[in-house]
Parts: sequence; structure tokens; C-alpha cells
Amino acid sequence: MRNIVFTRIDDRLIHGQVMTAWVHETKANEIVIIDDEVVKDDFLKMIMTSSAPAGIKVLIFGEEDAITYLKEDADGNKLIVLSKTPNVILDIIDGGVSIDKLNVGGMGARKDRTQLYRNISVSDEERKCFREIIEKGTDVFVQVIPEEKRVDIKQYL
Repeated sequence: MRNIVFTRIDDRLIHGQVMTAWVHETKANEIVIIDDEVVKDDFLKMIMTSSAPAGIKVLIFGEEDAITYLKEDADGNKLIVLSKTPNVILDIIDGGVSIDKLNVGGMGARKDRTQLYRNISVSDEERKCFREIIEKGTDVFVQVIPEEKRVDIKQYL
């Protein structure tokens, strides 16, 4: 299994200072974005790869290809895995990828979502996904940047 050092849900995926802070904190050198829409959109792929901190390899996969890639033998790289929703993380865990910790970043308000914690909003289905992810043994928490205090999400579900 590849060396996943950080897994994050953020509907903006890669963005500026937040990602730079986590790359620095985790010493990651590769970012794996799992998004079935972005993988089909060459313009979005270009935006994502150019948004990464310098020297960081960015790979973009749909769910199935991501599971295959993440289950391959470690190659010395330290990976950050990014997704927009918990559903994707649950799918890759169910696909056999081990995720010890899950950082919940930005999940913006939408008409089907209610506030979970501060600027994080979730739908009923996403709330259920988080519960399942926790039941499978993953530590799920909110922490925007490494310097902030971690907040366990269980109490808000």
C-alpha cells in the first residue's frame, strides 16, 4: 500500500496557503486528487496541477483508478489524498485502501446541506458516510491548518 500521510476532504481540493501548510507539515511530495468530474475536465486538471506547491507531483484519478493506484506498493513517496466529499473516502476504504485519519476541510453550504461545524455543512447522506467511516476505524477531525487545534467530528454527527 502506498504511504498516505494525510487525507483531506475539501470542496476546493488544492488551494493556496492551506495546502502549502499541510504539505510542509506532512513532508508530502505527491498529491492524489480523487474526483470523477475533475478527471474528465482538462481545464480543471490544469488548474489543480498548477495550484500545487512547487515540486509536488499531482495525480488526478476517478475512484476506481485511485483505489488501484493507492493499493500499489509504496514507492518512497508521501501522499496527500484529496476528495470533495466523504462518499469518495468511504468508497476507497470499502475498496481496500486504509485511511487512518481523515481531515475535514471546507464543505460549503448547499441547499441539501445543514451546518455541522463552523463553515462545514453536510447532507444527511454525508453525515451517514462520516459515521460509517468512523465505524470502520478512521479518526475523523476538523483542523483547517496544522497550527489550529484538532476538533473530533464525532460529537457533531
